[in-house]
Amino acid sequence: MLDLNSILLYIFIIIMAPTSIAQTRTETEAEAKAREIISKMTLKEKVYEMHGHNIAGFGLSMVFLNKIQPIKAGGNKNLHIPTTIFLDGPRGINHYKGATAFPTTMARGASWDMALEERVGEAMAEEIRAIGGNYSGAVCMNLLRHPAWGRSQETYGEDPHHVGEMASALIDGIQKNNVQACAKHFAANSMENNRFGGSMNMNKRTLYEVYLPHFRKVVKHGVASIMSAYNKLNGEYCGHSKTLLTDILRSEWGFKGYVTSDWMFGLRDAQKGIDAGMNIEMPHGSYYNLKTVKKLMHDGKIKEQQIDDLIFPIIRTKLLFASRKDERTYPKELIGCKEHIALAREVAEKSAVLLKNENNILPIDKSKVKRIAVIGSICDVKQTGDRGSSGVTPAYIVTPLAGIKNYLSGTETEIMTAPINDIQAIKDICAKVDIVIVIAGNTYLDEGEYIGQGTIRDRNHPDKKTLATRTGLLGLGGDRKYLHLHQADIDAIHAASAANKRVVVSLVAGSAVTVEEWQAGVSGILETFYNGMEGGNALARIIFGDVNPSGKLPFTVPRSESDLPPFDSYAENADYGYYHGYTLFDKEKKTARYPFGYGLSYTTFQMSDLQIRNSELTAGDSLHISVKVKNTGEKAGAEVVQLYVHFPNSKVEMPEKLLRGFRKVFLQPNEVQVIEFEIPAEELAFYNTDINKWEIGKENYLVSVGSSSEPKDHLKVSFTFK
Repeated sequence: MLDLNSILLYIFIIIMAPTSIAQTRTETEAEAKAREIISKMTLKEKVYEMHGHNIAGFGLSMVFLNKIQPIKAGGNKNLHIPTTIFLDGPRGINHYKGATAFPTTMARGASWDMALEERVGEAMAEEIRAIGGNYSGAVCMNLLRHPAWGRSQETYGEDPHHVGEMASALIDGIQKNNVQACAKHFAANSMENNRFGGSMNMNKRTLYEVYLPHFRKVVKHGVASIMSAYNKLNGEYCGHSKTLLTDILRSEWGFKGYVTSDWMFGLRDAQKGIDAGMNIEMPHGSYYNLKTVKKLMHDGKIKEQQIDDLIFPIIRTKLLFASRKDERTYPKELIGCKEHIALAREVAEKSAVLLKNENNILPIDKSKVKRIAVIGSICDVKQTGDRGSSGVTPAYIVTPLAGIKNYLSGTETEIMTAPINDIQAIKDICAKVDIVIVIAGNTYLDEGEYIGQGTIRDRNHPDKKTLATRTGLLGLGGDRKYLHLHQADIDAIHAASAANKRVVVSLVAGSAVTVEEWQAGVSGILETFYNGMEGGNALARIIFGDVNPSGKLPFTVPRSESDLPPFDSYAENADYGYYHGYTLFDKEKKTARYPFGYGLSYTTFQMSDLQIRNSELTAGDSLHISVKVKNTGEKAGAEVVQLYVHFPNSKVEMPEKLLRGFRKVFLQPNEVQVIEFEIPAEELAFYNTDINKWEIGKENYLVSVGSSSEPKDHLKVSFTFK
């Protein structure tokens, strides 16, 4: 039989109903108009706003045209209510042939470049508008608690401040084009195999200080929509949680937009969803349908006013966005256009992280290289990441091998390769060449979104295939089994380094890869992630020196997986502690192989003259910090200045330090710039569970500034909150 759930989950039908709103509305006007419209609506019309619809024929466009179409929710021509027209995903339009495939979100997180990320958001929104959409699911921003998380490639990293800032930049770019941005998945969604009903359990401080701050930041930033998570939080489904969807999101944070369920299994009970404040069930009305709502009303379990309250933020938000004037047109030629493809390559170039560069093996001087070996299990594999809701189908993909061939085209340099399973052949060619480039890492078969049946994955039969996976439409996905490379790649690296001392490894994965088995034997290591359709060309420009790598790790790379928090992705209950990533390494005095925020360059930088304008703060103040940054090397390049706040005198348990600011700055050789930070005093606060409020300790603090989370080279200055 056909696996209907898998088909319904990711395949969209063509139904477009463009609506024009004559005037640009203020928020007050949109609210008044929404109330007026609701007063005229029948119950049937109201419920129609609460779910996706028109799923008959759902999937034909993708199966037969390879051009997935948007799915709609709500809309009423007679009442002038715009229709929500949704398109995923985080690295470009999901499964739409010819769309631009950008590097994954994690790669873009490694750029630490908010201006660049805003440009990505603009490009994504332009392609969404060109197809006829007005609602984007691109903003995936769950926290990376553990690098084995299969969907880690879809988020920005392990730190809430960094994630929130980067996501806010993407939202700015998307919403600049009058596309409503959806931030997902709310909340604590950081495992795949147990995402359908596994409970993420934590205390209140951990929730408020670790797993919610980035969502709070984008709400303050004006995100239009939030998507709830599949998982449970402390035993309750997130889509049924009044605590999350009403008490925190609306009452505490003042969110005015609307909440949609995650697809297919994000809502499991109509009354619980309505009581919690879930606005829209996607992609259709399994629970939010007229028959069910009428019965609940007849039985006295809900009131029509609750329905009115649910659809008000939907209609208000849609009216507001639809009334805004477009600054440009959106022809279909924007889809996969040369400007967007050039941006994809630029992002790949600015996201790569140089982890090791012994004896300055990089960049390669092509005039001195006659033979190059390019080997590894994925050196010529066309991929841009997993094949779930973030999967993109671009017009082409440049593999690492193809990119190096493109770059050296027209030269006399010979490029050699060998099968990954032929160790002797690898040794033979590596002994003959001037330098070896190994491309090693993962594919969609190793990690990605788990496409399942709405239940926790069975650890005894984890690879049960659905129709979608059997036909190759989607990957199996799920969490990674281990953090190290596959043995075939490890063996190939050992063979290469035994035959040649000039070996560079390029790592491809969604997040951290442990390197202990082989790192001592190679001279160079690059972390390139899943770097988009132009990834191979970008890699070549980096290794041959046209581009100076400037990425920084958005996560901590451990020496051993045992240094990380526990991770049983099949467990029905997962206990989330207060510490993970660099905060855990600080607390336990562990040394990372590569710390959070780390990344080398082909040049060198020096920071000096750290100054604080106001060394005493009170409520409502902001901390004003400045620091000088100088390029002390011989090449132009970019540095990421990272600001951390320390809590040496805290009366409550706090991390040793927390990231509270970052800036990426491009400098010519010998150029100096002064970087300024303004940090609101509220960034010092902890959540006081005794009074259920944020509180700032009246104590002494430290600010440190450096090029990574490693404190040895940090500049420090103290201040006091009174």
